[in-house]
Amino acid sequence: MSHLEKLDAYFAKNRERHLEELFEFLRIPSISSLSEHKEDIKTAANWLADRLRKLNIENVSVDETAGHPVVYGEWLHAEGKPTILLYGHYDVQPVDPLHLWDSEPFNPEIRDNKLYARGASDDKGQVFMHLKMIEALFETEGTLPVNVKFIYEGEEEIGSPNLPEYVEKNKEKLSANLILISDTGLYAPGKPAVCYGLRGLTGIQIDIRGAKGDLHSGLYGGGVQNAIHALADILASFRDEHGTIQVEGFYDKVRPLTEEERKAYSELNFDEEALKEEVGVNELFGEQGYSYLERTWARPTLEVNGVFGGFSGEGIKTVLPAEAGAKITCRLVPDQHPNEIVALLKAHIEKHKPKGVNVTISEFDKGAPYLTPFDHPLIQAAGRSYERIYNVPTAFTRGGGSIPIVASFDEILSLPVVLMGFGLNSENFHAPNEHFHLENFDKGLRVLGDYLHEVADLEF
Repeated sequence: MSHLEKLDAYFAKNRERHLEELFEFLRIPSISSLSEHKEDIKTAANWLADRLRKLNIENVSVDETAGHPVVYGEWLHAEGKPTILLYGHYDVQPVDPLHLWDSEPFNPEIRDNKLYARGASDDKGQVFMHLKMIEALFETEGTLPVNVKFIYEGEEEIGSPNLPEYVEKNKEKLSANLILISDTGLYAPGKPAVCYGLRGLTGIQIDIRGAKGDLHSGLYGGGVQNAIHALADILASFRDEHGTIQVEGFYDKVRPLTEEERKAYSELNFDEEALKEEVGVNELFGEQGYSYLERTWARPTLEVNGVFGGFSGEGIKTVLPAEAGAKITCRLVPDQHPNEIVALLKAHIEKHKPKGVNVTISEFDKGAPYLTPFDHPLIQAAGRSYERIYNVPTAFTRGGGSIPIVASFDEILSLPVVLMGFGLNSENFHAPNEHFHLENFDKGLRVLGDYLHEVADLEF
């Protein structure tokens, strides 16, 4: 029997047991952002460590950080073979609003071959697939085709604030040939995708202060600056009517798309009309000269995420607001650096600041963009493994969102990162009724097992 035939037989035989074990994991309410769940986070970390030990993974540890713990383990007995560092996160998002769930978020249910629970898709279900893939290889072959290391964190949903320091301190322990992450999704149902790049992220808050307090608009209107009008002037200066960013120097370091990439995106035949219907708009919007996929995968953005100030209650209140503010985030692409972009934003705001107000700028967490060339042998090998199981060509995509720790891995460990996920955009991760299509759980286990064999045959 081939290794795929062995894996197929093993997963089919053990599917119900595997799902019951996954249910155990999903029942742990490991919400990283809420302090009342600190003990649940520890429970989830220990649950993972116990499962690694049962797989005969060695040097398993639950390592404390300034926040939530990191789970580590290793198996290094594939002499002369490459080493894969497997990453994932065991923390989950809060479940509010609870009344919008059709079932209890931490009481897993299967309906229509979909597993409903918080963390089912993001990311406990996909982390669990790593464990069962390793189990299956051991049980069917008695060994692994490559060396493996595991690093699972409990803070991804709050921006991984402590993992970069952990990685920096443990660079030698975490040394490998590549990092494999399953925390992304397919391009579409039945259409697998290897995500070879992610946009970075930076953000600021703009606080405008005018008079020492709100003023009567009849007495002072027309003679004293209105903080909201001042804020509106600044916000309007950021982009032109097409969404092209007007901040001086913003695009200077943007790495252009290659012709091969643009051709690959075009061949995906993305349905923009279906997207408009899905999100409920009559027109799409964005930088001229780029398709929707190019804008959302490979071009930077500047978006106003929230605006506050003045009176917004019932009726009207005739005042000149003394204070106003806005939250701004930018998605960044290779070779933009978050700190440089923040400096450009500050310079732009200072240049366009209206008279009569003071402006304060606060910075948010930052994450650098990440890119592995899509023709990289490890990326192409991942595509072959998907195609063997899904029987359709693999899409090579970039992610419009950000996973900050991916850029940190790239910067600290200098390793290629392969993003092989199995979720779908429709699975409500971060929202009520999060779920995971079990068709992709089943296929994903086989894809991952095959990929370890693909990597074993590559030269490093």
